Amino acid sequence: MTDQADQAYREYVTDRQPMLRRLAYLLCQNWHSADDLVQNTLVKLYLRWERVAAATDRDAYARTVLVRVFLSERRSGWARRVVLVDAGQDATGVSDPDPAAAVAVRTALAALPPRQRAVIVLRFYSDLSVDQTAEALNCSAGTVKSQTSRALAALRRALPDDEPAAHRGVPR
Repeated sequence: MTDQADQAYREYVTDRQPMLRRLAYLLCQNWHSADDLVQNTLVKLYLRWERVAAATDRDAYARTVLVRVFLSERRSGWARRVVLVDAGQDATGVSDPDPAAAVAVRTALAALPPRQRAVIVLRFYSDLSVDQTAEALNCSAGTVKSQTSRALAALRRALPDDEPAAHRGVPR
């Protein structure tokens, strides 16, 4: 890689690492696993930087790589054999106005299968369209819609009914 391309990569990573880390945390539900996921993603981006630099939307490319690495790791035996425990919340965590509701939503999100969790995170956190989510997950728009429907139904069952859906961040 040329010095100029290497510098462009470093600038991109410096600028976008916090966004990738937050997205990875929502997928992994653990800061340590999220950091590993981001690191694996950044390695893949570096190895293909010429292609990434030529992409019309670098963020979409990086997001797609991150989600595919996440799903690939969940399919491997490693994810079933190794369980990492987060001893405490990272200092970079954002305080929520209602910590109990935030914990309930994160717990319900963590209980979803990896593909459904990825769909929910991409659709509602990253605010991607059905087609953009389908492209990131390398599946059809119909699959995204059905996975979204199943995931939202599971979240509704898992979350307490004592407060309106709008306050829980889950669309009805």
